[in-house]
Amino acid sequence: MGILHLLFIFLSLQWKTSRSQTWIKAGYWYTGSEYPIPNINSPLFTHLICAFAYINPSTHELVLSASDQPYVSTFASMVKKSNPSVKPLLSIFTQNGNLGDGGNSSNFLLMTADPAYRKSFIRSSIKMARLYGFEGLDLYVTTLLRTKGNMSNLGILFNEWRVAVDQEKLILTMGAHYSPELDLVSYPVDSVCKNFDWVHILSYDYHTSKIDNFTAAHSALYDPSSKVNTDYGIKEWIKRGLPASKLVLGLAYHGYAWTLMDPKDNGIGAPAKGIAITRDGTMSYEYIKKYLRSYGVDSVYNSTYVINYCTIGSFWIGFDDVEAIRNKVAYAKGKGLLGYNVWQVPNDYNWELSKAAAQEDNYSRHKRLLAISLCTAASFILLLGCIICYMRKRIISKGRPITFHILVANFQHPLKIKNKK
Repeated sequence: MGILHLLFIFLSLQWKTSRSQTWIKAGYWYTGSEYPIPNINSPLFTHLICAFAYINPSTHELVLSASDQPYVSTFASMVKKSNPSVKPLLSIFTQNGNLGDGGNSSNFLLMTADPAYRKSFIRSSIKMARLYGFEGLDLYVTTLLRTKGNMSNLGILFNEWRVAVDQEKLILTMGAHYSPELDLVSYPVDSVCKNFDWVHILSYDYHTSKIDNFTAAHSALYDPSSKVNTDYGIKEWIKRGLPASKLVLGLAYHGYAWTLMDPKDNGIGAPAKGIAITRDGTMSYEYIKKYLRSYGVDSVYNSTYVINYCTIGSFWIGFDDVEAIRNKVAYAKGKGLLGYNVWQVPNDYNWELSKAAAQEDNYSRHKRLLAISLCTAASFILLLGCIICYMRKRIISKGRPITFHILVANFQHPLKIKNKK
């Protein structure tokens, strides 16, 4: 019975382990999207991140623009109405200028250099989070590696901030560049690992039609000709010391449109002469789906890069459709990452991508549980066979006839026969 008891404990531990690891299904909602907060399908996510609060360059305190305040102040309560268990986080934008302008974080670095400024920032961030019902804070520092400035004080800020958020029982996350290093400038990975609950990487926008004169996989999971891809970045973060269990994969709910030089040359890497369709070439997934359907066109899935693309006349659009999203979530599961984070949830079309990501998560979890169950069952059968063989040999050695009754009796009370003469 002791052996069976140990086996039962083993099975229980395996089941508990498979259930205890929280899989992150996060998503950004950006105030500039003008998408109604009540329309967010909250049950598809574990965490929803409201973007953005900003840092006042004079006081170094967190502030909201007048137009954003009504949305930010009600975000947490609204997303919880349809999913009380979802955790709302407030994201802090650290760049100078506007989102998408390729700015730097020089003012943010100046703040980290002064103890009084750091204190103001930390205090105001926690105050705003508590005021509006957020359960965590997110530091959006994706362009930090492009910034000229002294980064030696970052670790101090992170240490002090962690102590403060722990006292308030808040989550602390970071949105970061796909790679921990760029042009010999690096994140303080040890401090990041110590102080942040997880890091979601910007694993998209590697190429844009506004900059590159060739079609490209802007969210390439792999790239056989370049290190600018998600798999490379994930491996670099892990190599530098951030465990896979603290990495969250970024998923893009948008794509880019190019104008081809030659419509007949329309593969990935084809010559192009600039943006197409929209003012800056950016297209939400919803816009892409509606655009394709209006022309009766389906996208092509490319397994080498793990993206989708399509050609309509001289226009070329690269994006992630359901196939790419599912394979990227499967990749995250296979690499032992903590989950995925979407930029941004309003760009979805009928929640197709979010449902595909969640379904792939469920499928992977079922496969894992099945594997655990099969291994446990096989172990039990092997153990039972060994016990029966062992008891059979003992009974034969005592010259007693072998019956099922005796096998069971010895299996349940092995010491009784030993003590009989």
